[in-house]
Amino acid sequence: MNISFLTPRIPKIYLLLVAALVWMFAGGMLLFRGYSFMMAYPHFLTVKIAGCIIGGLLFFKLLFVRISGKHVLRIQNLPIDHPCLFSFFNWRSYLMMTVMIVSGITLRKTGVISPEYLSLIYITMGIPLLMSSFRFYYSFFYS
Repeated sequence: MNISFLTPRIPKIYLLLVAALVWMFAGGMLLFRGYSFMMAYPHFLTVKIAGCIIGGLLFFKLLFVRISGKHVLRIQNLPIDHPCLFSFFNWRSYLMMTVMIVSGITLRKTGVISPEYLSLIYITMGIPLLMSSFRFYYSFFYS
């Protein structure tokens, strides 16, 4: 029995939009949670935010530019015109995303790291994720 008709397929160009939305959602969620946690500990707020911005920009420049570029190229070079909706990531990226989400939730729920410091991690990681989403948007609108 052929069940390929059950696989949600979209035109390849829209995978860039789906990826942009996913990366924007992840980055926005981390920024929101980080900001919420940070407001509970407002001392040295300017220093914390400046440090997060610097760290986030460094992560973006040193790591996320390359990662997002690889994803854009992989999507653009997919051999079929209507790939599966979920093929905006490869299996390794899904595995990494799962590990990151589980780690963040575990750290938050167990209290191993104080919310004051967890907020810094969330914001520092949210910035490059959000910035990477713009690369996918750009590729979607200008390819």
